[in-house]
Amino acid sequence: LGIICAIFPDADVIGFQLGISYSHFFGHRGFSHSLIFALLMAILIKLLFYRKLKLGSKSSFILIIYFFLCMASHGMLDALTTGGLGIAFFSPFDNQRYFFPLRIIQVSPIGAKAFFSDAGIKVITSELKWIGLPCLCIIIISWIYSRSEKELT
Repeated sequence: LGIICAIFPDADVIGFQLGISYSHFFGHRGFSHSLIFALLMAILIKLLFYRKLKLGSKSSFILIIYFFLCMASHGMLDALTTGGLGIAFFSPFDNQRYFFPLRIIQVSPIGAKAFFSDAGIKVITSELKWIGLPCLCIIIISWIYSRSEKELT
């Protein structure tokens, strides 16, 4: 479910087929990329898939935070890209689109055909460099740290 949450905000590209413009409230990188949307979806996922857990419990809270972070991470990473109109982080209260000052990730072309082209290769290379390598470093450092902690006990 975490992976689905991480990619779900881009379901808004369906709007292009429905005549919804990029800059519209429901357009690409609009409301579906907002922090409020991420929170509401995280709560909905908890309610749908983890019904037996009491809503106010610590376990429910941890699940909601997890799904929120999975979904919100999508917009955060999109705000680091080199293209588009920005991310509507604070929608529906503020529909202005924002980017982070550092825009280092190659923007992905929209559509499967465009993605599986030379432009898509550039995107994958960029994402491996700016997302994959730092994540791999964190995993390795965490693994080394956890091993050293076990050896001390």
